[in-house]
Amino acid sequence: MPAMSAGLDWSEPRIMGILNVTPDSFSDGGHYTDLTAALRHADAMTTAGATLIDVGGESTRPGAEPVPVQQELDRVIPVIEAIAARLPVMISIDTSKAAVMRAAIQAGASLINDVNALQGEQAQETALALGVPVCLMHKQGEPANMQHQPHYTDVVQEVRTFLHTRAQPLLAAGMPPHQILLDPGIGFGKTLAHNLTLLRELSTFTQLGHPVLIGISRKSMLGTITGRTTTDRVAASVVAAVLALQQGANILRVHDVGPTADAIKVWSAIQQGS
Repeated sequence: MPAMSAGLDWSEPRIMGILNVTPDSFSDGGHYTDLTAALRHADAMTTAGATLIDVGGESTRPGAEPVPVQQELDRVIPVIEAIAARLPVMISIDTSKAAVMRAAIQAGASLINDVNALQGEQAQETALALGVPVCLMHKQGEPANMQHQPHYTDVVQEVRTFLHTRAQPLLAAGMPPHQILLDPGIGFGKTLAHNLTLLRELSTFTQLGHPVLIGISRKSMLGTITGRTTTDRVAASVVAAVLALQQGANILRVHDVGPTADAIKVWSAIQQGS
């Protein structure tokens, strides 16, 4: 297993900085498609306090269409190689494709972040063979249609059951619980009410015995609540992140690393009483 993942302690809050090397991601699409710009941004996020950098080459925003494997590889592999060679940070590959998982880990990534929870062809077998930590996320539907009237009878119970079920084959194969991250998938096939319920009852997911990752940064639910545009949702994102910490989240996947790191410092000082 890569050294950067072997000793990572999830008992302290961790920040996963978002690095989308795509032209169409909802918040930063097109900003970091150039290798120099991507590396500069990764450096800035690491300096600001990110423990992990999540590199993604395929947008999963609502309405997004899938991209071919080779195109995704062309986008992410040079960036992963450059970060691995230059920065002391753990690299996560945001993908659902087995071929991209393999190439990314070989290039220097050490965590797989799969919005499809390893349900793709050969994804689960590949993740187990690679022996790296994984993040399993819940979504209802596909990016192209997931926000078309999502429905649940009990959103918390249904998402919890799904994540628990997806973790079982990994545990059975010998993967330690702390290497299986769970993400309830805020904004992925959920209404505003579903998202708020999941955040309010996030402690339900921590009871499963795995680290919990939350990605709420700049998402449309925050725009709905505040009326602010995507790039003007920093304050809302940080507040939501701290509330997620309060409910037991271990990893925060964010665009705005510096403000989130400051918030964690304040939160931690209050928790510790000093």
